[in-house]
Amino acid sequence: MLISDMMHQILSNLPAKPGCYLMKNRDGVVIYVGKAVNLRGRVRSYFHTARDHGVKKRELVRRIADIEWIIQESEIEAILLEYNLINRYRPKYNVRWKDDKHYPYIKVHWTDPFPSVSIARKMQDDGSRYFGPYTSLWAVHQTLSVLRKIFRYLSCDRVITGLDQRACLYWDIDLCTAPCIGRCDEEEYRAMIDDLCRFLDGNTKPVVSRLTSEMRRASSDLRFEQAATRRDQLVAINQIVAKQKVINVRQTNADVIAFDRDADNACVQVFFVRDGKLLGRDHFMLEGVTGEEGDTILSAFLKQFYHKATYIPPEVLLPHEAAEAQTIEKWLRDRRGGQRVFLNVPQRGTKRDLVRMATENAGEMLASVLAREKNESNVNKNAITELQEALKLPTPPNRIECYDISNTQGTYATGSMVVFERGKRIKSHYRRFTIQTVSGPDDYSCIREVLTRRFHRWNRGEQLASSKGNAKTKGDESFSHLPDLVIVDGGKGQLGAATEVMAQFGITKQVSIAALAKSEQYDKLFQPGQNTPILFPRRSQALFLLQRIRDEAHRFALSHHRMLRGRGGLSSQLEAVPGIGPSRRKALLKRFGSLKTIRAASLEDLLQVRGMSRTVAQALKETL
Repeated sequence: MLISDMMHQILSNLPAKPGCYLMKNRDGVVIYVGKAVNLRGRVRSYFHTARDHGVKKRELVRRIADIEWIIQESEIEAILLEYNLINRYRPKYNVRWKDDKHYPYIKVHWTDPFPSVSIARKMQDDGSRYFGPYTSLWAVHQTLSVLRKIFRYLSCDRVITGLDQRACLYWDIDLCTAPCIGRCDEEEYRAMIDDLCRFLDGNTKPVVSRLTSEMRRASSDLRFEQAATRRDQLVAINQIVAKQKVINVRQTNADVIAFDRDADNACVQVFFVRDGKLLGRDHFMLEGVTGEEGDTILSAFLKQFYHKATYIPPEVLLPHEAAEAQTIEKWLRDRRGGQRVFLNVPQRGTKRDLVRMATENAGEMLASVLAREKNESNVNKNAITELQEALKLPTPPNRIECYDISNTQGTYATGSMVVFERGKRIKSHYRRFTIQTVSGPDDYSCIREVLTRRFHRWNRGEQLASSKGNAKTKGDESFSHLPDLVIVDGGKGQLGAATEVMAQFGITKQVSIAALAKSEQYDKLFQPGQNTPILFPRRSQALFLLQRIRDEAHRFALSHHRMLRGRGGLSSQLEAVPGIGPSRRKALLKRFGSLKTIRAASLEDLLQVRGMSRTVAQALKETL
């Protein structure tokens, strides 16, 4: 194999140490991330005789133009870095989770005196307890709905003193223990939350034992109301436990992982077995599996899944050996606090049956997901064709950008840009705009500002690419492409403002534009120079696509507006405290993040904030 002088020099300088390597193409894009015990030996092996490589690796090697590496102390550290690099660059030739969103977790705010329970998208090192990840937000809400009836945890943002005159509505409907009015002290409440955490870990026996003991004790003391509450909790728990499938009499704690694949996709099924019972299952779609062996796919999934998982079982059951199995076992042992973790391939018995069942479920799920994606693709294709015909466009509007403005009487105004390609959301291209030049409720001027800033970024990228003679150098990818169609949320006024901006940049012939106005009977689509709007049939696929895009832009703008408004309200409350000005307010927000956290902070915690004096900290505590 012929190697360029530059590549030969890179290979000669590789260290014989553990670490990660990043392979890049001619445009500087990272196309593969790997790790190795010996970087020199591992990377040089890619450039040995090509007949030892599969199709995918030969294609990868042909595209490598540059290689960077990062030295690590050990292979275990390299695993962690490899995950972060894959997550950051999402290289084309790596096996990775197909959906790049942050999966939801159940978060227990353990450091609070009276811990609350919420949903989080990321795990943070903040002392809280996390459970998950879950692939479905619906599953998280369903889980919390059941837990709330059993454990009755706090869901309000009150500062708990036990001295409030009245409890909230949740106490009245028996969904809260009401520590705010002293019905439950801190010790009792934290014991209940500890039971909740055990329950989420699948360890229900101690919870049942404690509740049974408390029910009997309350009954003996003639506290029949409390005994009835414990009885109802036990009934709810038993109904859940009864639905869990008993695997065997042994108290097995294990994850069962298997997968099925086609040429380009793989679906991994995970069964969660706790105390010999199948508590639940989840599935994950993978991409980048073309040409990869099964052991490599398993290895890639294990590293990604257990990097995010909040619980590491003592045993992981697999359909066959995973690549780098010993290294992964060592890494999992470290993640489990030094306790051994075994990656086992069962050959017979109940465990083998579990793996077979997981494999069958993976196959069924893969077929279902691919059929759904094919159906969605056909629907989107028909919608885009229908939209092209209705707007009389020369080409299909494959890339559609939609813009919306959100404000409250002109305050905290924000704009959103959402992007759909071939009918699918491209969330990495979404952008938000905080309105800077408009005061008061003026949607037309806001639209002008947002689109001016958007197309100015495109124009600047074009000029930069032209000056460097490189069409690939265009800055932010979301702004480097011109859309086929721009949709603005609104009527003729918003359409006129948007058309003016596009005329200024000279792109009215390259980019089509329309405005979607909402009304009680029909959504109307306006075009420049057309007095009569387009009215789609009620069952029109094009209309459904436009509504989905418009609603997404509205959601995205509104979420940003609420965040700005919340920050503004918090800032106002803090600056109302004597001695707190912009600098101290900024320092407080940076350290604590929310008013709830500031309220819960001790005087000593407040004094750790830069520029905070004891007098001001005491005034803040008294005010809040």
